[in-house]
Amino acid sequence: MKRQLGVSVYPDHSDLNQDKAYLKKASECGFSRIFMSMLEVTEGKEAVKAKFQELISYAKSLGFETILDVAPNIFDELQISYDDMTFFHEVGADGIRLDVGFDGNKEAMLTFNPFDLAVELNMSNDVAYLDNILTYQANKPFLYGCHNFYPQEGTALPYDFFESCSIRFKKEGLRTAAFVSSQVGTVGPWDVNDGLPTLEAHRHLAVDVAAKHLFATGLIDDVIIGNAYASDEELEAMGALNRYQTELTIEFVEGVNEVEKAIVLNEQHFRRGDITHQVVRSTEVRKKYKNEANLPHDCQDEFQVGDVVIGNQTFGKYKNELQIVLEQHADIRKNKVGQVVDAEKLLLPFIKPWTKFKFSVK
Repeated sequence: MKRQLGVSVYPDHSDLNQDKAYLKKASECGFSRIFMSMLEVTEGKEAVKAKFQELISYAKSLGFETILDVAPNIFDELQISYDDMTFFHEVGADGIRLDVGFDGNKEAMLTFNPFDLAVELNMSNDVAYLDNILTYQANKPFLYGCHNFYPQEGTALPYDFFESCSIRFKKEGLRTAAFVSSQVGTVGPWDVNDGLPTLEAHRHLAVDVAAKHLFATGLIDDVIIGNAYASDEELEAMGALNRYQTELTIEFVEGVNEVEKAIVLNEQHFRRGDITHQVVRSTEVRKKYKNEANLPHDCQDEFQVGDVVIGNQTFGKYKNELQIVLEQHADIRKNKVGQVVDAEKLLLPFIKPWTKFKFSVK
């Protein structure tokens, strides 16, 4: 399934022209999805329709897919019904996100709406909600899942709960999404905004690192920046991500040589299938570089978790094998060539047997 990057906009808390400029920059950086909140509308049906139509029409011209976040009070405010999706079709939305659920049958029926609008479910509940909807034979291609975000410090999901919730949706083959938080964005749906992540561990993490983590789990298809406005630098960093395999950022040691740099940066790595707890082993590279000399350097100290090491020429057949250290150990037959940056060490547990990975330089 194609993986998308998304941004969020809050038309009832922002300026239309500023929203448009933000979407244009995001589009240039490869973003293609919008989470657009309708939870705070108070202006009446026609005014709301005109405002959202203009912004969504502009977003469509840039190639964006737009999902509107809705709640029951919005239907009362706009005097519309869940049984008639005409209003959302008329404003140009590609789908609606149900902040509150129904009885299962209602959600299933909504996926057969005549406008082919997607119906996105709240993923942040580890209950049989989705199973119930699917027993009513929902139209699965039009059924999405998206986690919540959490504006209050300390209230976002722990990883194990996030994983359990996400597996329910991913095992059914549904499109899934989750939020990361800009470190400079101040706009959200509520008056409290300590960031808008899905995972508490991501609240103060750079958006690109948090996105790498979500993609590395294999449970999330689309990563959305929850708060607005992310900086140009954040958008560019996220847009430059490799969405389909983990790319670790390495800081090289001063003693690294050109052969070692080539091994690290120019090759497609994968973890050996017969794994060890001590290191991630990328063994194919030693065959390609078996005739390249590699003198010992930076090999006297104990290696730490996240260090990247390469076998030196005292290591026999293992010369020029690349490893990522998972447990502290010492071995003078290995040269330390660099280390995975601290913020990205949370990615190491997701390098499983046969996982493909690459490196980039900080």
